[in-house]
Amino acid sequence: MLGPQDDYFSEAAIDTFLSATYRISPQADRMGFRLDGPKLEHSKGSNIVSDGTVEGSVQVPGSGLPIVLLADAQTTGGYPKIATVISADVPLLARRPPGSTVRFAAVSQQHAEAIRREHAASLAAAIAAIRPLTAAPVPAGEALYSANLVSGVASALD
Repeated sequence: MLGPQDDYFSEAAIDTFLSATYRISPQADRMGFRLDGPKLEHSKGSNIVSDGTVEGSVQVPGSGLPIVLLADAQTTGGYPKIATVISADVPLLARRPPGSTVRFAAVSQQHAEAIRREHAASLAAAIAAIRPLTAAPVPAGEALYSANLVSGVASALD
């Protein structure tokens, strides 16, 4: 979703963000993914008064290259945030290795909420489908006594 500071970017920058392909740089970890690709031009400067960030916030520092904040990211930041990755897509993005490419698409809040509900329903169905394993048949005692169960055992003292 665009925002919360998408007004800090020119229309051209927003168009670039939504049409370009970015590559996850090697500087990627649980704090965030730095993205390599087209630079985004700020229209009101690259610094803001520090405010809250959330998992999925897409900050754009003075370099013009986006950074997607992930699970271990800081809680506040002083760079404008052009967008926020929707919650259902953050885990998908976070599993991508450095060198992978990513693209962004704008969605409405209603669409993001619908995707989140679908994701939650899918997860709930998967959890509901979990069943205990059936007990494996236990070998008969005679079979255990006749098998060489210690073949290949070596002493640590040898």
